[in-house]
Amino acid sequence: MTRIESDEWVIDKPANEVFEFLSNCNNLQQLMPEQVTNWQSTTDDCSFTIAGMASLGMEIKERNPGQNIRVERKGKAPFDFVMNYEMQTVDAGKTKLKIAFDADLNPMLKLMAEKPLRNFLNTLAGNYKNLNQ
Repeated sequence: MTRIESDEWVIDKPANEVFEFLSNCNNLQQLMPEQVTNWQSTTDDCSFTIAGMASLGMEIKERNPGQNIRVERKGKAPFDFVMNYEMQTVDAGKTKLKIAFDADLNPMLKLMAEKPLRNFLNTLAGNYKNLNQ
């Protein structure tokens, strides 16, 4: 498994608010870069296409309030993956957020996908931070 992590972001919201927002896949469309098309979602899952890359489906498999949300591949995807939103309370009104992505990538795919995936994770976290300023 290859682990790719976003930077650590400090969000000006309590952990329970960060958790509530990220626990609903319908909200995630607000965080996606403009290259994302064909968005479909419910509370528990979503699917979309990243222009020039691939179509992905994700489903929330585990929710631990104020701590983490575990998301797994759903349906067709070019590889198996698990994504974790990891939250840590800084103080009553601030939360550290990091997104970790574990994927079953062969060496060639890892070489091509690692940087774009890291950028994608940072875009998600950065867009969430910017929503709350």
